[in-house]
Amino acid sequence: MNIFRTKNVSLDKTEMHRHLKLWDLILLGIGAMVGTGVFTITGTAAATLAGPSLVISIVISALCVALSALFFAEFASRIPATGGAYSYLYAILGEFPAWLAGWLTMMEFMTAISGVASGWAAYFKGLLLQYGISLPKALNGTFNPQDGTFVDLLPILVLLFVTLLVLLNAKAVLRFNSLLVILKFSALALFVLVGIWHIKLDNWSDFAPYGFGQIYGASTGIMAGASLMFFGFLGFESISMAVDEVKNPQKNIPRGIVLSLSIVTILYALVTLVLTGIVHYSQLNVNDAVAFSLRSIGISWAANYVSLVAILTLITVCISMTYALSRMIYSLARDGLLPGTFKKLTKTSKIPKNATILTGLASAIAAGIFPLASIASFLNICTLAYLMMLAYGLIKLRRGKGLPAKGEFKTPFVPLLPILSIVVCLSFMLQYNAETWFAFLVALLIGSFIYFSYGYKHSSIEVMDTSNNNG
Repeated sequence: MNIFRTKNVSLDKTEMHRHLKLWDLILLGIGAMVGTGVFTITGTAAATLAGPSLVISIVISALCVALSALFFAEFASRIPATGGAYSYLYAILGEFPAWLAGWLTMMEFMTAISGVASGWAAYFKGLLLQYGISLPKALNGTFNPQDGTFVDLLPILVLLFVTLLVLLNAKAVLRFNSLLVILKFSALALFVLVGIWHIKLDNWSDFAPYGFGQIYGASTGIMAGASLMFFGFLGFESISMAVDEVKNPQKNIPRGIVLSLSIVTILYALVTLVLTGIVHYSQLNVNDAVAFSLRSIGISWAANYVSLVAILTLITVCISMTYALSRMIYSLARDGLLPGTFKKLTKTSKIPKNATILTGLASAIAAGIFPLASIASFLNICTLAYLMMLAYGLIKLRRGKGLPAKGEFKTPFVPLLPILSIVVCLSFMLQYNAETWFAFLVALLIGSFIYFSYGYKHSSIEVMDTSNNNG
C-alpha cells in the first residue's frame, strides 16, 4: 500500500468551459471574503478585543493570510488544477496528505456556507420583525425540543435557492454574483464617504485599550483581534478552485488571489477606522455595527440601505463558497476518491450537478438543525491545518522541481516565508481549547476511515495500476 503516491492532476483534461476572466476571479474572491467579517465582526472585535487598534489586527491577519495566498498563487501558476490545496498536494506530497487537505477544505467550506446562511437568516428575521412578521417557533430555530424549536427554516430555503443558482450556467451565476458584489461595494463606499465627515478624533484617543495581547493564547488585545479577523479573509482560496473554467489560468489565478486580498484588506481597514471614529468602540458590540453607527449619527436612510445590502451580501458569500465546494467535490470524484456520480457534468452548461446538489443539501441540513456559533474555532483549526500542509508542500516543490519557469508566479524568500507561515498558523491553532482539538482529531479519523475504506481502492491511480497488472 502506497498512500504517498503522487499524481500531477494538472494534466487531467476537463470538459468545463474556459470563460472566466481576471475581473470575474477578483469579484469571486471578494464575494467570498467580504461578508459577516466587515458588516458584523469588525464591530464585535473592536468592542470586546482591540478597540480602534483593530485596524492593526486586520493588517496582521491580512499578512498571515497573504503568506498562504502567495503559496496558492505559485501552486496555481505551476500546477493549474481545480481543487485548490488538494490538487497541489496530490502532485507534491502524495495521495493521502492530499485527501486530508481536501477533506479539511470540504469541512471548512460546508461549515462556512452553513454559518453564513444562518447569519443571513438572522438579518432577514430582524427585517421581518420590523413589520410584525415572524415564523412559527418550531421553524424558527435550530434543533432544541426543550425550547420548542426543531428546524431553522430560513437558512435552508436560502441555501436551496443558492444551489439552484449555482446549477445554472456558471458564467450567468458569476455575473449575478458580480452584480451583488458591486452593490456591496456601493454600500461600504457610502458608509465611508458619509461617515468620514462625522469622525470624532476623541474616539481614537484610547487607541489600544486592550494592549497588544499575547502571541499564544491571547484572550484580548491586538493579537486576539487578529485571530478573530482571520475569519474575515476565509474564502480567498475559492479562486484557485475555478481553474478549469479560467482563461489563461497560470497568470490570472495568481493575479486574482493577490488583487482580491489586497482590495479586501484596504476595505476592512477603512471601514474599521471610520466605524471606530464615528462611535466609541465600547458601543459597537452589536450584530449590525455598520448600520448601527450610521443610525447613531442620525443618517437612517443610509443605515437602511446598508442593512438591505448586508442581507444581499451574505448571499454572495454563499454563492462563491457553494461554487468552490462543488468544484472541490468534483475534483475528488474525478480522481476516484469519492463516488463517480459526483464528477458527472450537465450536458449543456458543464456544471458538476450532483456535487453541487450534495453541497447544497449538506450545508442546508447543517444550517437548519445544528447551532453553528460554537464551531467557528473548529472551522478555523481545519483551515489552519491544511494551510500548514500547503506551506510545507511549497518547500518540497522547490526542492523537487526547482524555481518557477519564466512567466510563472514566484513566491519570494522560500523557505523562510513558508516556515514563518507554519509558525504563525500553529500559534493560532494553539489558542484553541481541548474540545476543539478533540473535534478536529475526530474529523481527521473520519476522513482517514473514508480514504482507507473507499478512496484508496477506487483511486484512479489504483484502478490504472490494477488494469496494467491484469493486462
